[in-house]
Amino acid sequence: MSVADSPSAVTSTPLVCVADLERAAADRLPPHIWDFLAGGAGDESVQALNRSALDRLRLTPRVLSGGTATTAGRLLGHETAMPVAVAPMAFQRLIHPDGEVATARAAAGAGVPFVLPMLSSRTLEAVAAVGGDLWLQLYWLRDRGLLLDVVRRAELVGCSALVVTVDAPVMGRRRRDIRSAFALPPTVTAALLDGAHGRELHRATANGSALVAHTAANFDPSADWSDVAWLRDSTALPILLKGLLDPRDVALAVRYGVDGIIVSNHGGRQLAGAIASITALPPIVAEADGRCPVLFDSGVRDGADVLCALACGADGVLYGRPVLWGLATGGGTGVRTVLDLLRDELREALTLAGCPSPAAARGLAWASV
Repeated sequence: MSVADSPSAVTSTPLVCVADLERAAADRLPPHIWDFLAGGAGDESVQALNRSALDRLRLTPRVLSGGTATTAGRLLGHETAMPVAVAPMAFQRLIHPDGEVATARAAAGAGVPFVLPMLSSRTLEAVAAVGGDLWLQLYWLRDRGLLLDVVRRAELVGCSALVVTVDAPVMGRRRRDIRSAFALPPTVTAALLDGAHGRELHRATANGSALVAHTAANFDPSADWSDVAWLRDSTALPILLKGLLDPRDVALAVRYGVDGIIVSNHGGRQLAGAIASITALPPIVAEADGRCPVLFDSGVRDGADVLCALACGADGVLYGRPVLWGLATGGGTGVRTVLDLLRDELREALTLAGCPSPAAARGLAWASV
C-alpha cells in the first residue's frame, strides 16, 4: 500500500518541538518519498547553511513592554493570526491521501494563508473550496496559454495573490532523487496541469529523476523580466516574486510592478553554493526601503526563527517542511498542530523580547555571532 493510500497516524504525545515530528515523519514515509521531501541540491550544504546562519543570529531583548504579546499581523493587506504563510510544496498526496486539501484546511483554521503549489496533487478548485486565504504559486511554463489558464482559474476561485518562483529555470541537481530514480505513483498527478504536461512525472529517466524530465519539458529557462511585465499586464492579482537573493533584483522587481518579494534560496534545493536566505534578507530589505513587502523563506523551524526574520526586516515568513512533517504524521490535524505550536512559540518569543506585536520586532537590535 502506498503512502498516498494509507491512513494517517495521529501523534499520541504532546508536541514539544517540530524536531520530534521530523523523526516521526522520517520513520513513517518510504525512503524515496522522505528523500524527496527532505533532500536538497548537491551536497545539501545550503540547507545546513540556512540553519547555521539562523542559529548564529542573536537578538537584544527589550523589557517592561507591558504584557503578553499578540502574534496577529497583516500580509498583503489581509489580517492573519501571525505573519506566516504556508510555503508551496509539491505533490502533497505523496505524504497523505488528502494532500493539499488537508493542508489548506489546517492553514485556514490557523488563520494563515496557504500557498498552493503549481505542482499540486489536488485541483485548484478542490483546495479553494475549503476556504481561507489562498495564494497560488506559478512557475514559468513554456506553454503560456496553459499558464494564463491557471491564472484565470485562480482569479475565478478567489485566490488573493500569485507567487511566481523565479529561481528554478531548471531543476537543481538533487542527488537523493537521482539515486532513488524518483517518479510519482499512478495515484498522484500534477492536478493543475493537463495530462499531456504531466506524463513525464510517472517515468524514471536516464538521469534517474522523473521530476527533472518534467521540468525540462515544461519549464521555460528563457523567462526574463519581460515575462514579469506580461504577467503584470495579464492580471490584477498581487504578484510576489519568490527566490530573490541579490538586492540588485529589487529595483527591477519594483520597476515591473511586483507587489512583494520573497527572499529565498528554495530551501537549499536549487543552487548548490547559494548564500543563506537570512544573510540575503537585510540588504534586500534596505534596498526595498518600504516600496514593497519583503517576506522570508528557507530554514524556518520555530517561533524564534520567525522573530529573527522579523527583526532583520521581514514583513512575514513562509513556513515549509515542518508542515509536511505534520501532514505525514497526522494529516490535517498534524498540520494544524504544527501551526498552533509555531504561533505559541512566536507569542512567547515576542513577549520575552519585549515586543508587543510582530511589527515591534523591527526595533530589536540583532547581530550574527
